[in-house]
Amino acid sequence: MTSSTPRRTAPSRPVVLVVAPNDELYRGYCLTSVAAAYDTVVITPAALTWEKDLVVDHEVADPYDIEALLAAGEALAARQPISAVLTWNEMLLVNTAVLAQHLQVATDSPDILHGCRDKATSRELLDLHRVPSAKSMKVANLLEAALAAEFIGYPVVVKPAGQAGSVGVIKVDRAEELPAGFEFATEGASLWSGESKAVLVEEYLDGEEISVECVTHRGVTTPVAVTRKQLAFAPYFEEVGHTVDAADPLLRRVGPIAQAAVAALGLTTGIQHVEMRLTATGPRIIEVNGRIGGDLIGKLVLLATGIDLPRAAATLALGRQPDLTPTRRQAAGIALLYPEISGTLVERGIDPEFFDDTDWLEQASWILSPGDQVTLPPEGDVDVARVGLYVVTGYDAPQVEDRIAETARHTTVTVQPAARTEGTA
Repeated sequence: MTSSTPRRTAPSRPVVLVVAPNDELYRGYCLTSVAAAYDTVVITPAALTWEKDLVVDHEVADPYDIEALLAAGEALAARQPISAVLTWNEMLLVNTAVLAQHLQVATDSPDILHGCRDKATSRELLDLHRVPSAKSMKVANLLEAALAAEFIGYPVVVKPAGQAGSVGVIKVDRAEELPAGFEFATEGASLWSGESKAVLVEEYLDGEEISVECVTHRGVTTPVAVTRKQLAFAPYFEEVGHTVDAADPLLRRVGPIAQAAVAALGLTTGIQHVEMRLTATGPRIIEVNGRIGGDLIGKLVLLATGIDLPRAAATLALGRQPDLTPTRRQAAGIALLYPEISGTLVERGIDPEFFDDTDWLEQASWILSPGDQVTLPPEGDVDVARVGLYVVTGYDAPQVEDRIAETARHTTVTVQPAARTEGTA
């Protein structure tokens, strides 16, 4: 563990500790927002890079090692009067709650966050409180998976119980596909820092996938936005785009279900990203994530409504009621750029005149560079499958969709496959 030299010993604003603020592309806006309102300190697994100008102090420690994380927190607390602890990293929700308790600042208990992280526990709690969800059975081997699938009825979804970001999640339509699907989910369960190696077999929920972005203070949950999702690469569940419309009438319909799901899991504070599907029998919960949604969803909410979810997360961690007054009424969307084939990226770009002259193109960022290998799902994850992304705004969701399509017409992504024949998306 290493530390920096603190730049301020008597802060005039509350000090907020952020655990593992992650990468600048997807989470830079979160740390920027928090740092604009509060003195911010961080614990990072490596030396500071992009975070350096946003924080007043930091420690370097492995946040997945709870003893190292607590030691880093203690070191920061010895130099700074820490008033709040938070993370937007799904895999670190439980460890962050442990650290918050250790530093005696506001948090939901680690057990509650574990129940949110572990999908088997979440299903049990949702069922107990009669929140519409999916039939689900935890299985230990392929035989149990086959029995569960026959009981639930095909098609089913096979997934890890403790992962995030659709890792290891696959739709299985027929019994003969189950062995490969179970192997895929089992391998996903063992990746990175999944808290559970268990695998679930669940009812497939047919219908549009959405998420409800929620803010909870002292047990009262306020749904603030609906995110409409675009999925691809079936039978996998890869998210390739999101749209938020401040005037989306669906919020009134699905908001109460999201509130019930948050309450069922016992969450009393923080931001929740509640995923559900709009089935023929009504909205049903996929899962509840106890953090700001990924893929710049918090930025879309800000652009569409003016509600700043990262700022709200820090304010909630201080035990205060955040300001959730909408100051905008428009729509925003993100397109995550996947090519049509795997191979070597040879060209990518957006027409410079279009980029310079288009005020509704809020952001365009590249993830991969020419010469990098692109590997699409299921072999590749988002780090090697996405070439870039862009964010647009508009009056409403249809205009955002039109502008995403227009931007695509000005965007070039060319991949050369191993066979040496070019393919362009």
